[in-house]
Parts: sequence; structure tokens; C-alpha cells
Amino acid sequence: MKRRNTKNNKRSSNSLSKLSLFQKNESRFSKKCPLSIKNAPVIDYKNIGLLKKYLTDNGKLISSKITSVSQGKQRKLTKEIKRAKILGLL
Repeated sequence: MKRRNTKNNKRSSNSLSKLSLFQKNESRFSKKCPLSIKNAPVIDYKNIGLLKKYLTDNGKLISSKITSVSQGKQRKLTKEIKRAKILGLL
């Protein structure tokens, strides 16, 4: 008996491994920070409209991976949100 071509079987298993959720997608592009662009709104505890954009319905801060905010601006957002919560604005 002749062996079947095993290369075809390996290709089908490799195509499934490309669909893995744990591998980085090479076609992704990096987003720019919406708070670092020109004419960006100022992060302040009095700017309630801006701060509410970065909070969930339960009052938790949305991660920077989702909002694409830079690390420094994320820290400032966190500080200002906490300040607004203490003052009772949020």
C-alpha cells in the first residue's frame, strides 16, 4: 500500500492554528491616543462629560487597551476620576 500524502494533512492543521485567539493578529494597526492629539480635551476632574466616556455603567475605569489611551494619560485619567468620585461629581 502506498502512503497518503501527509503534507496535505499538515496544512489543514496549520490553517487552524492561525485562528488561535492567543496569537497576535499581524494585520492590526496601532491607534493614536485620543487625548494626545492636537486640540484634545483637557483631563480635569470638572470635565464630567469626558470622564464619563472612560467609565463603565458600574463606575469602573475602562482599560487603555480598549480605549487606546496612552499610559501617562491613563494615569492622569485615573487620578482625576478618583478625585471627581471623592467630591461627588461622579
